Amino acid sequence: MEARSRDEFRSEITRFARGLEFERFSAILVVDHAIGNSDFIAVENAPDGFSDIFNDPRLGKRDPVMQHCKRQSVPIVWNQDTYVTNDAPELWEAQAPFGYKVGISLALHLPEGRHFVLGVNREQGLPTNPTALTRMVADLQLFAVHAVDAAMRLLLPAPTMADVDAPRLTPRELECLHWTMEGKTAWEVGAILSITERTAVLHINNAMHKLGCTNKHQAVLKALRLGLIR
Repeated sequence: MEARSRDEFRSEITRFARGLEFERFSAILVVDHAIGNSDFIAVENAPDGFSDIFNDPRLGKRDPVMQHCKRQSVPIVWNQDTYVTNDAPELWEAQAPFGYKVGISLALHLPEGRHFVLGVNREQGLPTNPTALTRMVADLQLFAVHAVDAAMRLLLPAPTMADVDAPRLTPRELECLHWTMEGKTAWEVGAILSITERTAVLHINNAMHKLGCTNKHQAVLKALRLGLIR
């Protein structure tokens, strides 16, 4: 959230990826304009020569990892078998010499035809311990929730004045977001505000809709950035 430039954003992703012991990463903001017409804005640390080979959009239509991310929001843990079972072994063989042998990728699908794809990749195998691998995937998911807000802010063109007008949230919606920011569940928010859990969920969902977010974590981050809550 504190990244103020594309370079700082890249540095934060680099730090995160290395913390999980991944050499390579890619963060891609996709903006759909019409059927078959999308902008791809990428921040990555691909080695020399890799982008020249793999920036062809036609390859994305055959890449099983990208196709998974296009259709689903659940993360994909991939390796050579992923490409073999999806009839694309030659794609894995072409990227493996660049250090892209295994990885974890996920996509966040946002309103207004926007998508955020985050992936980390490396040469050595992933943990065989299910608990360690699950924790790694969970860390990536949590980081993506924060990174998408920075990506929207730093990678998209500067919004017009009409775009930056903050939506009008009711006092109760703001209270629910505030307590959500403090880590409270909907049941706890309801108890604090003397309302039912169902009503608390309703206020949070209304706030999400007004802010154009798909989950409560994104709503909290956007409300913080707009100065609606502190």
